[in-house]
Order: sequence, then C-alpha cells, then structure tokens
Amino acid sequence: MKQALVTGASRGIGEAISLRLLEEGFKVTGTARISAFPKTLSEHDHFRGVHVDLSEPSDLQTKLKPLFENDCPDVLINNAGISTDADFSSSDEKWLNVWDRTIQVNLRSASLICKWFLNARDREKAEGIIINIASRAAYRGDTQEYAAYAASKGGMVAFTKSIARDFSRKGIVAFSIAPGFVDTDMAKEGVLVYGQDYLTQGSAFDQITPPSEIANMVAFLARGDVKHMSGSTFHINGGSYMI
Repeated sequence: MKQALVTGASRGIGEAISLRLLEEGFKVTGTARISAFPKTLSEHDHFRGVHVDLSEPSDLQTKLKPLFENDCPDVLINNAGISTDADFSSSDEKWLNVWDRTIQVNLRSASLICKWFLNARDREKAEGIIINIASRAAYRGDTQEYAAYAASKGGMVAFTKSIARDFSRKGIVAFSIAPGFVDTDMAKEGVLVYGQDYLTQGSAFDQITPPSEIANMVAFLARGDVKHMSGSTFHINGGSYMI
C-alpha cells in the first residue's frame, strides 16, 4: 500500500486531499499545528495524524524528519500555508514579522520537507512524487496586504521546477497546483478584508472553487500517470487567471 504525507491536513484543502487519497487506497499521514483532525480522518484505519508547528524548526526536526528516516512516504503533498496581512503602511517590525513567519511556514519548511523526501527516495533508489500547493498569487501577484503570501508561493513554484529539473531522471517528479480562492477558512478570512463579492471577481463561475477539485487533481498526479509533466503547474482558479 502506497503512503502519502499531507501537511495541513486537518481542514480545508488538506482535509479534502487526505480523504481523496484514502479513497484511492493510500495510507495517509497528515499534519496539523493544533487543530483536531476530523473524525472522518482520525477514525480511518489508514490515517495517522501528527501535530507539528511548521513555524518552529525544532518541531520539524523532532516530529517530521523521523518520518523520512524510518518509512519514507511515496508521495509528498506540501499543502500547509498561512496568509497574514501587512500592508506597506505597517511598522517595520510588523512587516518583517509577517514576512519571516509566512516564508518559514509556506516556503522554508516545505523546502526542508522536500529535501528530506528527496534524499530518502534517492538513497532507496525509489521513485517518488512531490505535489506542492502553490497559489494563483504566484503568477498574478496579490494585493499589497498579502505580498508576503504571493512571494512565498512564487518561491514554491520556482523551487518545484528546480526539483523537477534535477530529480525527474531519477524517477522523482514534482508538480505545483495553483488554486485561486477555494472554499476554506482562509478564503473566509479574505471576505473579512475585501467582502464576499471579491472572491468571485473576475471568475468564470458564480462560486469559488470547492476543495474537492484540488483533491481530485492531487489524486490524479499521485497515481504517477503523467510523469513527463514534471515541473508543470496546474491552475485551478475558476478561470479568474488563465495561463
């Protein structure tokens, strides 16, 4: 039975991905910072939950690194992320705090987890699949309040391409998925800043994307049927930004 690791699995996109992979017959290890895992996951025989704070490097070392040393997963999905506002009128202290924490959670932790995965799969001479959940903001940019978020996701896309260039020939492929607004708690936070209508502004649909669509794409990529698309980004944004 193949194994997958999904960060940020307790709700939203990560929860949908985890449930979909369980349906596909994967064993799934999911992470969360402090949130309880829903019963649909926690009571599943093939799900294991790990609480780890991705903003704390020591937590990564003690709680996640051993997963790659003992029984490395076949598929890695870096989904966890934060989006905190800080506009250009913010104090320098707030600005840097937001940038440092956003980059740590969204990019630095993901890069380290990818490094552990790549080294373990390469050491075992085994194939592997990395799927990094980026964002439409990596390509379109975002408003000034969420510049740090856009920058972190842009870095994730470039990092994913770098993995694909060097490791695909070894059988380890990497993809990015770039959602727009998705019907999650993070999107609800956007409503508080911009209003409900903003979420579908410019969309070809009258609703924001359900998490199940991102989960379906992850499940498709996790099957390993399109390895020669390694390095590609898959855009699921309701037609709000076509590329």
